[in-house]
Amino acid sequence: MQGNKIENRNYLSPTGFKLSLYRSPGVAFFCNQANIPSINLGIAEQPTYLRNIPIPGDKIDFGDLTIRFLVDEDLKNYMEIQKWIRGLGYPESLDQFSNLEKNFKTFGILNESGDNTRSDGTLQVLNNNMLPSFQIFFNDLFPYDLSTLTFDATQTDQEYFTADVSFKYTIYNITDLEGNNL
Repeated sequence: MQGNKIENRNYLSPTGFKLSLYRSPGVAFFCNQANIPSINLGIAEQPTYLRNIPIPGDKIDFGDLTIRFLVDEDLKNYMEIQKWIRGLGYPESLDQFSNLEKNFKTFGILNESGDNTRSDGTLQVLNNNMLPSFQIFFNDLFPYDLSTLTFDATQTDQEYFTADVSFKYTIYNITDLEGNNL
């Protein structure tokens, strides 16, 4: 029995990607690190007389989408995420939630469920010639964790701020450029 021949012997590069985050274009533009989240199928155990036997579970758990982005000096992209989280969490008033929905409607883009508090996003992976190769579609993204920005007057070298943001979502699918599942 002969397996499939490997046709493309090029390696996947960790530097070739482009993120599109519909609700937060400033963060996507300055994104310098992103991940394809983990996927985990839980297990169940079937008890037997001698030992328990692991069997495949029935629920998939997806890891978080975590991205790192350069922070612009006006904090515009950082505040895109912070306002989004604040609107979801109602820290001061219910008006923040209604403003979250109202402000996003001005972009004219809804996610698949029509919910304005979440956003869809795409991570496009580039080949070794920096051309799109495949893409990962994320449905119903929302941020839940934004890292701190720590100012430090003792630093001797100029380093620019980066921030990490973690997202939950309902599902992601890896597709070719025409949208067909790989």
